[in-house]
Amino acid sequence: MTRNDAYEALMAHARETCALEQVAGRLGWDQETMMPRGAAEQRGEEMAAMEGVLHARRTDPRLGDWLEAVQATDPVALAQVEKLRRGYSRASRVPAKLAQEIARVTSVAQGIWAEARSRDDVAHFLPTLAQVVALKREEGAALAQGGDAYDALVDDYEPGMTGADIAAMFGALRPRLVALREKILGADRQPAALTGSFGADAQNRLSRDLATAFGYDWSRGRVDIAVHPFSSGSGNDVRITTRIAEADPFNCFYSTIHEVGHACYEQNVDPDYLLTPIGGGVSMGVHESQSRIYENQLGRSRAFTGWLFGQMRERFGEFGVASPEDFFATVNRVQPGFIRTEADEVHYNLHVMLRFDLERALMRGELEADQLEEAWNARFLSDFGVAVDRPSHGVLQDVHWSVGLFGYFPTYTLGNLYAGCLHKALRADLPDLDAQLAAGDPAPATGWLREKVQRHGGLYTPRSVIARACGFEPEAGPLLDYLEAKFGAIYGL
Repeated sequence: MTRNDAYEALMAHARETCALEQVAGRLGWDQETMMPRGAAEQRGEEMAAMEGVLHARRTDPRLGDWLEAVQATDPVALAQVEKLRRGYSRASRVPAKLAQEIARVTSVAQGIWAEARSRDDVAHFLPTLAQVVALKREEGAALAQGGDAYDALVDDYEPGMTGADIAAMFGALRPRLVALREKILGADRQPAALTGSFGADAQNRLSRDLATAFGYDWSRGRVDIAVHPFSSGSGNDVRITTRIAEADPFNCFYSTIHEVGHACYEQNVDPDYLLTPIGGGVSMGVHESQSRIYENQLGRSRAFTGWLFGQMRERFGEFGVASPEDFFATVNRVQPGFIRTEADEVHYNLHVMLRFDLERALMRGELEADQLEEAWNARFLSDFGVAVDRPSHGVLQDVHWSVGLFGYFPTYTLGNLYAGCLHKALRADLPDLDAQLAAGDPAPATGWLREKVQRHGGLYTPRSVIARACGFEPEAGPLLDYLEAKFGAIYGL
């Protein structure tokens, strides 16, 4: 076999594997949006069967032979081969039986978590959570091969990142975040909260218009309602979900914009990479940078909220906010709430830090599943000064641990850090951006992100794609500077 033959064989195998991964992902989407409740156990078996097929393909001995024979020269081929080499190495460390059992248990666990959350019944979920934790510890140990199991799991979502790296990053962010939070909560100027009722149908229509404005391609996507908003798929089939609460339209609008950020990343990857190893987002941190910059630096900006204020009046009538400036302050109101996905930009990363410390302790065996609620509540009270009032506002609020996503949470804050850097560079390149945002048109900014980040897919490493886009290495400073300037102006600090 020639080196070119090896590359062609590798890529043919990879394309089929990627296609099957998309099928498995569609099963997951269906489970969260349309699947009947009684199908949960059967879906678990279906997911386990799919994982068995995928694991066999990811560990096919022929991959080792092809990888040994191949020689890639151009940047795209080099990136494809590196992704395949890394995937083969990782998959080969995990026994097939374990991979299938994780897929089966986490599929069923998701439904059990949702029921426990709706009933505020931690005890209903604990046996399943303990099972998931045990399986993920086993997987982490297999991947780590004597190293830190949590580091091995983090590497699945943010290649090259470790728990120590994350702890250092959080250590750099936390002091200024806490200091800003204390100044804000002690300020004389305090924006009013939004009150009233906002019809579901009108929310849904405006939500769809927001998705369109931010560049979502409806010919290759759809939006549905889910308990926990998410984005699913890649290439020509990228679906999002949102949620609607009539007393809180911001939840719907900003969940939609956030998920559109994820979806546009996937829709805008170079079509030549479709169904290949580099045909999706390069890491969850970079993915989160797109959703967070769409949601916050663009969607919650003074200019864009001015336009949104007009849309709210047009669709809901007078709703108790007097002016665009007051609306901007209300949209960005800082309060120590319970829910991460509803948290303001100042508190959001503190929510993530709590989860990082707890899940790292779980994977290291320093904390057990039946100790998690008590640990969560104590840490939340310490960090936010408020006692958790019920489990759905505490340890049961997120879906992630039920589906085994240990190591995923810190990528949210890494995404915020990346978004801060991208926003600084974007503003330097687009000095007149606010005029477009004030007209409800984020296209100049989303176009910049498409060209600088999204189209590259997995061609570059996570840090490299951000550094190339920004012209400097990613760091915490731009995010903290942005937060201090924005909230300093709102609160008169």
